[in-house]
Amino acid sequence: MPERSEELKIERRGAVLEITLNRPKVNAIDFELSRMLNEAIVILRDDPELRVGLLTAAGERVFSAGWDLKAVDSGEQELDNWWEADVDLPGGFAGLTEMWDLNKPVIVALNGLTIGGGFELAMACDLIIAADHVEFALPEMPLGIVPDAGAIQRLPRRLPYNIAMEMLLLGRRMPAEEAARHGLVNLVVPAADLMIRARDWADQIADSAPLAVQTVKEVLRSIEGDTIEHAFQTMRTGDLPIYRKMLRSEDAKEGVRAFVEKRKPVFRGE
Repeated sequence: MPERSEELKIERRGAVLEITLNRPKVNAIDFELSRMLNEAIVILRDDPELRVGLLTAAGERVFSAGWDLKAVDSGEQELDNWWEADVDLPGGFAGLTEMWDLNKPVIVALNGLTIGGGFELAMACDLIIAADHVEFALPEMPLGIVPDAGAIQRLPRRLPYNIAMEMLLLGRRMPAEEAARHGLVNLVVPAADLMIRARDWADQIADSAPLAVQTVKEVLRSIEGDTIEHAFQTMRTGDLPIYRKMLRSEDAKEGVRAFVEKRKPVFRGE
């Protein structure tokens, strides 16, 4: 079996874990690459020194074409109940699309075409920055399949229903600028500025109080779909251990103290 380790590059940059897809030609994702991605995400989740993830891909043409259809065609991957083949993979497709216990944010910097499962992987991230030449598409319908690793579940929550259905049923491409107008993308930048802006955001998050950052994800996940009244009830009485810990933390005291003393706070995640 050929060496696969070079297909995913992982680099620690302070409190930021940078993860780079590097599987030519289109960063197609099979089970092995999903496992590698999940291992990286687990490192981010479990290492207290890491505060934020930054996902991107090598090159400028393609972020990811998604599922490795050649592996499906060869029988290496099953289409029916594909998720059952990796019951030991807690993050679902691409190691992230079903990672429900990850409370650290992940930024994705999209460097090129983002289609199919690559689009689903991007939607599993918390912040999306795209180069200005990026396009999004879901090409599954002509293949007789559907994008069931996140697009059906997430896209109608991010876009107006009719626009989401246009992408799901007709497979049309959406340019990054249009995606930004709909709020699907946070920021569109020239390709030369992509990693500069993404790293700026990652560093800003890494400088914030870790428990406060993680509380945002914990609470939002817990109250998704709730009425506002029930969301308040969940925050007051629900099982939110990170939120409770944050309220009692030394970082909370440090933040208030630094504000009063007119200095930059030093957060330790305690």
